[in-house]
Amino acid sequence: MSATLTPAAEPTSAPEATPDTPVADSRELTRHVPLKRVMMLVNPLSGGVGQGAAQEAEAILERYACEASVVTLEAGQFDAQVEAALKARPDVLFVLAGDGTAGTIASRAGADGPLVAPLPGGTMNMLPRALYGTSDWKAALKVALEEGAPQIVAGGEVSDGDTTRAFFCAAIFGSPALWAPAREAIRVGRLGLAWAYARRALKRAFTGQMRFALDGQPARRAEALVLISPMISRAMEEDTGLEAAAMNPADAVQAFRLAAHAVLDDWRQDPAVITRATRRVELSARSRIPAVVDGEPMLLHHKARVRFIPRAFQALAPIPAAAEDSV
Repeated sequence: MSATLTPAAEPTSAPEATPDTPVADSRELTRHVPLKRVMMLVNPLSGGVGQGAAQEAEAILERYACEASVVTLEAGQFDAQVEAALKARPDVLFVLAGDGTAGTIASRAGADGPLVAPLPGGTMNMLPRALYGTSDWKAALKVALEEGAPQIVAGGEVSDGDTTRAFFCAAIFGSPALWAPAREAIRVGRLGLAWAYARRALKRAFTGQMRFALDGQPARRAEALVLISPMISRAMEEDTGLEAAAMNPADAVQAFRLAAHAVLDDWRQDPAVITRATRRVELSARSRIPAVVDGEPMLLHHKARVRFIPRAFQALAPIPAAAEDSV
């Protein structure tokens, strides 16, 4: 393995310091769980990371009384580096990367693996913002180190036979998922690209060709199906399943009304939306199914399955989790 492990320096005291004299600029670790060995994986190619992130992380970790190492993920070495990090069994594994990478590592760790702390290093940062309430990875790192406690995170898993993807916040299926790239292009100021994405989405909208079946019930049609994890759902009080929201706008007028509800108030009150808890979902369509899974666009085969995972992984996060993106 060609990973570059960079140990953080141990905290040191000035020569004249006594045992009762604190280290200058030292910070206290959380009292909720022992953090003697800390490891951090950094993907410098992620949109919100940058080439100097590993060095910045080392500088922050130097202020805490723990054995720390920072690993820069390298092209072609991702799987080996992640596997080595999980086998090392640190007390906590921080991941500074995009949503897809962070979710993949968290799902590999599982409920029996080391604590995982996904830091905001991507574009949407849905999971980190839900856990830490910020899109600043340095602030999230400090909050986890100083206030974090072990928390079981529930989620879901999408599979179409060829691809399997875990999610811990939300997954959108159907033609409205095509609006996600347009929204993101607007967010970064690329209006021409946003218009191109919007035109493509309009061509696919209001076809009503997708079918879904919840927990073995008869299949129903929907323009879109949204599955929301208990961590960010305002409607779910216990980890009994994913919140399933079926959306059926009949035309553009209803679609814009639904969008207004989503922005201004509780979209569950819209008559075009039906919600319930579910643990197992079957999806089918005449063509491939567009999806956005924890902010990552996907194009599934014409049949796919989703299952609820009540114990997906253990996160290091404050109690309660920030859930900034609760919906």
